[in-house]
Amino acid sequence: MNKLAFLALAGSFAASAPAVAQQAEKVDQAMIAKIKDEGLNRSKVMETAFYLTDVCGPRLANSEGLQRANQWTKTQLTKWGLVNANIEPWGDFGRGWDIEKSYVAMTKPYYHAMIGAPKAWTPSTSGPIKKQVVYVKAAAETDLDKYKGQLRDKIVITEVTSPPKAGFEPDAKRYTDEELQKMTAATAGPSARPALSDDAMAAYRARIALRGKITEFLMSEGASAVLSNPRGGSDGTFFTSNGAPYAADTKPVLPEIEMAPEDQLRMIRLVEGGIPVEVEMETITKFQTQDLKGYNVIAEIPGTDRKLKSEIVMLGGHLDSWHAATGATDNAAGCAVMMEAVRILKALNVKPKRTIRIALWGEEEEGLHGSKNYVKNHFGDPATMKMLPDHEKLAGYFNLDNGTGKIRGIYLQGNEAVAPIFTAWLQPFADLGATTITPRNTGGTDHLSFDAIGLPGFQFIQDGLDYGTRTHHTNMDTYERLQPDDLKQASVIVASFVYNTAMRDQKLPRKAMPQPKS
Repeated sequence: MNKLAFLALAGSFAASAPAVAQQAEKVDQAMIAKIKDEGLNRSKVMETAFYLTDVCGPRLANSEGLQRANQWTKTQLTKWGLVNANIEPWGDFGRGWDIEKSYVAMTKPYYHAMIGAPKAWTPSTSGPIKKQVVYVKAAAETDLDKYKGQLRDKIVITEVTSPPKAGFEPDAKRYTDEELQKMTAATAGPSARPALSDDAMAAYRARIALRGKITEFLMSEGASAVLSNPRGGSDGTFFTSNGAPYAADTKPVLPEIEMAPEDQLRMIRLVEGGIPVEVEMETITKFQTQDLKGYNVIAEIPGTDRKLKSEIVMLGGHLDSWHAATGATDNAAGCAVMMEAVRILKALNVKPKRTIRIALWGEEEEGLHGSKNYVKNHFGDPATMKMLPDHEKLAGYFNLDNGTGKIRGIYLQGNEAVAPIFTAWLQPFADLGATTITPRNTGGTDHLSFDAIGLPGFQFIQDGLDYGTRTHHTNMDTYERLQPDDLKQASVIVASFVYNTAMRDQKLPRKAMPQPKS
């Protein structure tokens, strides 16, 4: 599809709104040109990403790495001239956890160094251990009976349920014109991340319950450690997760390392072939129990209009990550873009009518805890729909958390009243590939915390690249996966949307208030 036809299609939402509303939406083209110039020609986004990933390291919830990132971002935002920078507690979270050492290798029938990392919130081994491997495969709790008496002082390997397959498709993809056209033509109902069906949810719960039974069984049988790969991966990539809850009163579990599937499948084939396998491993992990609170990093560019400066425009992304890599695309990319957006505005010495507030959320990966509790503490409770005074002061919230890909448009989250506004705001970025307005909802990240109490919260549409195939929650989510030009493009678009929201006469339109959850 040619660009002119696609732009006409992207603008079709505006046709459903009153023409007066379209014509009345003002866009300061001179300021947009300045934002583009600063963000594309003097960008600091990759420098910021370097500090968030390589310097701060993995940023698991309440870990030392997240604490480093909290302090660095607060300091950096202050250096750029933002005010009221604060590492703000949102409430109780649970234990922090860090890896101090991790090593795993097969030593029999020959030596082979293997790829793996401890599962989050699992304990250390009792020093270096070198033990025989036993393969435990169980589709039901009754299957465990045959392993009774065989596991004491052994390292257990569990089943690889999603073995690698030959890849005939590229890891990284961008949206095609046809895909974006479908998004534009969609209705507001279905989420871009549809919920699991009842059958799928039941199967998921059954797997979780069985995993718990297997953990209890291995503990009772006296196994020494576990090597696992519950979620697949390929080419040395594995997906990472937690092996125990983060609550302070959690039951004990065994030391556990998540493995690259190729290493684990090799050992399984050897064991099933009757060839003894021995593994040497050591993990040293550390629990942080002194401070169980979770935190968000907050900073502001103060508003200047006498009547509007008490109103707030927010932008944000989650700062925490998983632990097997440095959380580059999930979500140092989003945080670097949001920080770059406010840096651009400060570099241009803007004087926004409304206050602009950036929030870098903590503990998102465990259930949007940072943003949910910030919203509850500042704006209102979705359970009761009892609102606080600042609920009326929020003009809009913009979020970024779908990898390193460039922005292609924005999800309206069912709020079609903003379609003509966002259409006008995107027009200056057609040459950068951002044209799509879709009424669809999208889930899984922090804008939902705002949407839950009727506040206008939005997530941008991003090219997926290799987010879903290679980096999302994996040991390969590193700085090398970041796309500098895409992050620069995203930064100028976010800066523009934030600036426009801060300067327009009215706050962004809102949907009808949701019903209380309780």
